[in-house]
Amino acid sequence: MSIELRWCRIRDTAHLPQRQSELATGYDLHACLEDGSIEIGTLPSRIPTGIAIAAPPGTDLRVRPRSGLFARGVIGSVGTIDADYRGEIFVTLYCLPDIGSFEINDGERIAQLVVAQHVTAIWSEVDKLDDTVRGSDGHGSTGLS
Repeated sequence: MSIELRWCRIRDTAHLPQRQSELATGYDLHACLEDGSIEIGTLPSRIPTGIAIAAPPGTDLRVRPRSGLFARGVIGSVGTIDADYRGEIFVTLYCLPDIGSFEINDGERIAQLVVAQHVTAIWSEVDKLDDTVRGSDGHGSTGLS
């Protein structure tokens, strides 16, 4: 299944989000930096991508961190691009304290964009939820830590 995502460049040097392999689910988002690079530190920095996207209603655009940056101590925030948002896409990045700082260069892949279907939930309040084997046990209670 395919859907059309309309996009436009806010800056001439912006890159179209692209998958890096045929079976990849994420489309790489690239930094679009007028000064060529930016040094990020332990406080969150908004990195511009130079693009805006118009997602059709019913589409859920999810910004996810890149594992390659995470492996180097750079944390990317998770984000959602709503179907009615028309502004520039930014990716928030920061470094782990042990790393301190990291240089992001213009054109560098900084996050992934995953396209999914959005469903509307119908919330039904009940007096009690059905019982399960797990019940209300918390994180790691399934034996998978």
